[in-house]
Amino acid sequence: MSAYRHMKRIELAASLMMAAFGFHVIDATAQTLAGRRGQVGTESPDTLELNSSTVSAWRSEVSVTPAQTLDGEALHRLSGMSVSDAIRYFSGMQVKDYGGIGGLKTINVRSLGSQHVGVFYDGVQIGNAQNGTVDLGRFSLENMEAISLYNGQKTTFLQSATDYASANTVYLVSRVPRFESGRRHNLKATLSTGSFKTVNPSLLWEFRLTPKICASLDASWLYTSGEYRFTYAKKDGYDTTAVRQNGDVKALRTEIGIFGNMTGGSWKVKAYLYDSERGYPGAFVRETPGFFRNEDRQWDRNIFVQGSLDRHWGIYRLAAKVRYADDFLRYVSDPRKDVSTMYVDNRYHQREGYLSLANGFSMFPWWNANIAVDWKFNDLDSDLQGFSFPQRSSLLSAVASTWNWKFLKAQASLLHTWINDRTTDGDVSNRSRFSPAASISVRPIKGEDFLIRAFYKRSFRMPTLNDLYYVQVGNRDLDPETTDQYDLGVTWQKRWSQGFWRSIEGNAETYFNQVWNKIVAVPARNQFQWTMMNLGYVEILGSELSATAEAAIGSVRKDELIADVRLAYTFQRAQDLTDPQSEWYGGQIAYIPRHSMSAVAGLSWGGYTLNYSFLYTGERYESSANIPENHQQPWYTSDISLSGSWPVKGHELMARLELNNIFNQQYEIVNCYPMPGTNFRIVLSFAL
Repeated sequence: MSAYRHMKRIELAASLMMAAFGFHVIDATAQTLAGRRGQVGTESPDTLELNSSTVSAWRSEVSVTPAQTLDGEALHRLSGMSVSDAIRYFSGMQVKDYGGIGGLKTINVRSLGSQHVGVFYDGVQIGNAQNGTVDLGRFSLENMEAISLYNGQKTTFLQSATDYASANTVYLVSRVPRFESGRRHNLKATLSTGSFKTVNPSLLWEFRLTPKICASLDASWLYTSGEYRFTYAKKDGYDTTAVRQNGDVKALRTEIGIFGNMTGGSWKVKAYLYDSERGYPGAFVRETPGFFRNEDRQWDRNIFVQGSLDRHWGIYRLAAKVRYADDFLRYVSDPRKDVSTMYVDNRYHQREGYLSLANGFSMFPWWNANIAVDWKFNDLDSDLQGFSFPQRSSLLSAVASTWNWKFLKAQASLLHTWINDRTTDGDVSNRSRFSPAASISVRPIKGEDFLIRAFYKRSFRMPTLNDLYYVQVGNRDLDPETTDQYDLGVTWQKRWSQGFWRSIEGNAETYFNQVWNKIVAVPARNQFQWTMMNLGYVEILGSELSATAEAAIGSVRKDELIADVRLAYTFQRAQDLTDPQSEWYGGQIAYIPRHSMSAVAGLSWGGYTLNYSFLYTGERYESSANIPENHQQPWYTSDISLSGSWPVKGHELMARLELNNIFNQQYEIVNCYPMPGTNFRIVLSFAL
């Protein structure tokens, strides 16, 4: 109980501290720079060198809608191997992790659910019509240049129709080639190893084909046993230890990219392969110590090829995107290892075709318009007996307009979604919805980066193919979700080129979400089979406060000692208001904490960096029945890392040591799925 009281004191102190502080850090401005850097990589040699040297001189632009970005050194200083490890530091974000490296990892933004988060990789959405979720554990941080989270939608004037469709969006920007003057090749080899017998080699080769075309090859392999010790309380009350089982992973990831320039535009093509075998670490049953009910195995093969073209002619600009994806999944459950289940050996094959055309018009310096049309086709095959073999065609059309004056920026958009489902059973279903959105920001003080902003957005989410057609689970009468988002916030930033303070940024955000016919997926006997729950009406009221600062402490041997800190705090009240007669009416919905916070602090000097990261998640409940039996204790973790780089005969050697969960906290993000205690990782890389 003393630990619990200590956690409550942390909650109270965090609330008072951030309320008194009164502003929230937002790194959205870095997204503009990240996007420009992404374009720089395909320029000719002379242009590339010039642009890379002047990036820091560009004036940053604060996003109209709430946005957060981790990029550059700030991204790679965070401890972790995958995108899910980094994104958990964003405010308003909940990451569900079902047990270490091998466990499924999904995200939930502002309590709207993982299916309301669109994940874009290099500008093209990663689709999964089968279950609507994207496992962020399969995207490595090693080749990632920037990760951004937008609430509502981006306010870039030229976007695909799909960009307007999700309630929240995550943009992953991979590395693009950059060459110093006179160089035609870059080569970087990396080897990381650490706890749980983890081995992760990777190789990046970048090369110039012509003055305006360059390419890259990035490949990595991962093995981990996923075995780690954890402490738990037995049914009779005393603590003991066990070893996490069936969390091993073998995964190969390969990416090939080609980037080119042309008069008035640029283009790029990317091919991606991810092939893995993993165990699904199951729920730990305390009543039978040492026994795990889940010994399931899964094989994945994800392939996609995508391309994009951006071209402008005077006042007209075209953005075209195309994608083909082919995903295979095999899932095995063996009763000889788990007597509670039947023998299952299922195979699923999912294909997706996607085409997008966005047309931008800049009639005046203060006004832009965008007309975008996206078409998407999905089909799902399986060897399940009685499977319906569903096919889904989607047509999204968007019209948007952006106004930009000296002190005011606004955007309004209207999205139409038409979806047609067909099955071999003869069922045909058509859905059609309109989804409006509007955002505005006002700069009331001339010469100051102080903004007041607000947005409204309506989102429509069609049930996934699993929701509707999965054998013995799907409900063909399931209603789609409709979500309304309201947001009001202020943001402020200040930068200096000299002196002690270099930058201070802050933001305060208050939001209110309404969800009708909310679809909630909860794991049943294992992670692959889900029980669908439909909550008729949910209200979510929240606040996000955070702050960041950077200071130059002094000079040591002609190199500046730079300190930076990033703080974020989130309060959420997410209530199930479906049935006023229910005993659990108004209960906090499953796994949503009232309070959560994060802190990242770093010191940089020359080629050395010391970083500390802290995460805290407050008490939660397993369901809307907020009773003691469903109560989940708060948890917190602390990570530290030390890295350095040294020149070696014109090349660069880098070494990094990470120590995660340094206080060996025993915690569970999802009930009965214990997380690792103290663990380490060592990274060595050599760049030619």
